[in-house]
Amino acid sequence: MSNSILIVDDERGIRETLRGVLEDEGFDVETVASGETCLKAAETINFDCILLDVWLPKIDGLETLKRLREEGNDAAVVMISGHGNIETAVNATKLGAFDFIEKPLSIEKTVLTVRNAIRQRELELANRHLSEQLSREYEMIGESVAMRALRKQISIVAPTDGRVLISGESGTGKELVARAIHAASKRKSAPFVEINSAAIPEELVESELFGHAKGAFSGAGVAKKGKFEIADGGSLFLDEIGDMSPRVQAKMLRVLEEQRFESIGSNTPVKVDVRVISATNKRLDNLIEDGDFRADLFYRLNVIPFQIPPLRERREDVPLLIEHFNRKFSADYGKKPKDFTNEAIDALCNYGWLGNVRELRNTVERVVIMHGKQTVSASDLPELNQKSETPAASFRFPSFKEANDAYQREFILHKLAEADGNVSKAAELMGVDRSHLYRRMKNLGINADKGKTE
Repeated sequence: MSNSILIVDDERGIRETLRGVLEDEGFDVETVASGETCLKAAETINFDCILLDVWLPKIDGLETLKRLREEGNDAAVVMISGHGNIETAVNATKLGAFDFIEKPLSIEKTVLTVRNAIRQRELELANRHLSEQLSREYEMIGESVAMRALRKQISIVAPTDGRVLISGESGTGKELVARAIHAASKRKSAPFVEINSAAIPEELVESELFGHAKGAFSGAGVAKKGKFEIADGGSLFLDEIGDMSPRVQAKMLRVLEEQRFESIGSNTPVKVDVRVISATNKRLDNLIEDGDFRADLFYRLNVIPFQIPPLRERREDVPLLIEHFNRKFSADYGKKPKDFTNEAIDALCNYGWLGNVRELRNTVERVVIMHGKQTVSASDLPELNQKSETPAASFRFPSFKEANDAYQREFILHKLAEADGNVSKAAELMGVDRSHLYRRMKNLGINADKGKTE
């Protein structure tokens, strides 16, 4: 499909000359003689580029451009003038013009400018589409009291530069909250950079965060920027901060205090302006008591605490999440959205969701891919039916600790079964550090060799 061009000039000779040249270049071209007719034409045709004369009768070119933008028209506009001056060019640029060319027109320059303007518009549209996709991907779904309170907290905190520590179980959406904070902040046009301390070998975390000089260590063939430097001006999301080694914790503390650091193998300080948002699924106060996390670093990170509720504490959001993921994955895989019966939705609402929203997301995706029928009933969810407990059953435990331990034991055994007894793989599936999983299994009486309770 050819790109469409609108030429707006009160001189017929210029209109016809430009029409002929641009049509020869393969463009679809329309011409009008005034600002008024330009505005009417733009209401019915989505032009890719508008060549707009500055000096027009009645409504001049700058006023026409202003009205186009006020009406939401996103065509690339190139201003044309026989009496150009710096002030006019500056005003046109402020109003959103792509470029400003003077008469007598150079045909080659005009064609090149039009092509560049269209290319720029296509890039802007692609970026806008990508941003919209990302917004939908990281949309916060839920109308429970907890989710409304969370969104309110984000709206208050996001415009500030205060450091945020997000706590919550695995799968609750800590990264989602971090991205929402960044997207609503004054840094939203700058990078959002993330690093998961639990997913990177301990010996490489420091290099990932702060970068390294060429030859700093074996294998460092070239210099590399760290996440802090890449995030300069934006936000750095430190996921699973509780898994950070003592050495990196010490260096992190200095960076937070001074907003500068040295890359590995370099003595040259790098100064940065970064907002740090961190997250953990662990109790950092317990880690501090055990000597595994620095109290001074905790206080630096925990300026504004966020607590993300588990899905089982906001079950009223489950139907909304089912609908959201159903539509998302159906669109992704080119399928018609499934019809979940009321009984199926009730079964999903009553399930324990130890893996929280991530587990629900995976369940709905699996149903969309694997379920052959259009309608999904409760009997089509056998795995959930076998493992779900009625709300009353969860009250059989005499204390919160025993109930929590029972849920964790069931979850770990389930993940071990998925991983064929491989603890490292199970830890990866759960999003936790292997050593943490070993300790928790020992506390819960789960035999690491056999994957069974003792």
